[in-house]
Amino acid sequence: MKLPHSFYSSHDVVELSRRLLGKYLVTYVDGLLTGGYIVETEAYNGVVDRASHAFGNRRTARTETMFAEGGRAYVYLCYGIHEMFNVVTASEGTPHAILIRAIVPTDGIDIMQDRRNMPVLKPNITAGPGSVAKALGINRKLNSVFLTGDEIWLEDRGLNFTDEEVYAGPRIGVAYAGDDAFLPYRFYVKGCPYVSKPNK
Repeated sequence: MKLPHSFYSSHDVVELSRRLLGKYLVTYVDGLLTGGYIVETEAYNGVVDRASHAFGNRRTARTETMFAEGGRAYVYLCYGIHEMFNVVTASEGTPHAILIRAIVPTDGIDIMQDRRNMPVLKPNITAGPGSVAKALGINRKLNSVFLTGDEIWLEDRGLNFTDEEVYAGPRIGVAYAGDDAFLPYRFYVKGCPYVSKPNK
């Protein structure tokens, strides 16, 4: 079942980031269906979060999607190489976003292997946000697309993880954020081989 638009309206981006673990991220790109369930996320808490692109109410051509109503895809290019997929949450004007860092592939695995040029299936096929986007065919053409449509969406298939199964800790690669770099805004399923490193 697709997550309804109301799911994305919460203003507690950290709690919502935790809730996304176990939800399925699915794409239908170029007539090809691919997907898997989310095992790693990072929350970005808008204008007050120094790690967020929208910190200090920064509005640019890139960040404008973050200020849109929740329930959209925010896709940007990182280091000029990797596409990164985020879930925009909260109401219009509140730039909350959740980075999807890893999934366990379940649907269209052979298609994902082709996209990743990976003849032998290995966990790093979808470990890390750049890998997730490439495997699922996500690029900036999907930026600002609603997550309730037919190109990219999230589903609830009844998979849940207990708090004992989930690690909460600092985000990766945000040392520039000062004290905010240590906030426990990263969530992942403990022991899952598809989680990006470090996986303590």
